Amino acid sequence: MAEIIQLAENTWRFEEEGVRFFLLAGTEKALMIDSGMMTRNARELAEQVTDLPLELLLTHADRDHTACNGQFPWFYMHPAEASNLYNTQGLQGVFRPVEEGDVLDLGDRPLEIWSIPGHTPGSIAILDRKNRVLISGDTVQDGTIFLFGVQREMHAFLLSLEKLEGRRDRFDAIWPSHGSIPVRPDLIPALREAAAAVQRGEVRGEEASFHGIPLKRFDMGCASFLRDR
Repeated sequence: MAEIIQLAENTWRFEEEGVRFFLLAGTEKALMIDSGMMTRNARELAEQVTDLPLELLLTHADRDHTACNGQFPWFYMHPAEASNLYNTQGLQGVFRPVEEGDVLDLGDRPLEIWSIPGHTPGSIAILDRKNRVLISGDTVQDGTIFLFGVQREMHAFLLSLEKLEGRRDRFDAIWPSHGSIPVRPDLIPALREAAAAVQRGEVRGEEASFHGIPLKRFDMGCASFLRDR
């Protein structure tokens, strides 16, 4: 079961081993952001801390973020993530599309959607405008960032980091799905510089594997990147 940790008024994080998800409440409804990996009762846990109507939004559709999707009749997701959800991950569910610039208002708590492809095609970040917090999914973190396989792409990842770097004046803290929490906005340019060095072939990776898949691990200090070349 996930550990529930209150971050602020009407804001919680759910900690599993190696991954976390979030619950944000406004005056009218609450939003769960991702639904865990090993947790099987995410909705029940959320209903222990809020009695507001509850919806679900996915930062992306990898399996460590989607364990409790079936507890919701539908969920928000970027449409570019559909192939990852239904084909690569082989999951099911009904999604409602969110795209760049959309705003989900929980009631005096607007959440702005930013498209940040790279880790997956439909990865998004969520800006909690009033609290100046960016929920970054897997894209901005100080742990291990997966950039291997057909659904992941370093060129797009770099462009997304450039986008986020250009918006640094809009948030003061970042809450990732993995690694440390919070992280500072200055992690973004560090990740961009590190990823660019890897992309240019300036860094020699170490042999690694994931579920039997041969990979290269690039440990860059600010984070590690897993790639298939």
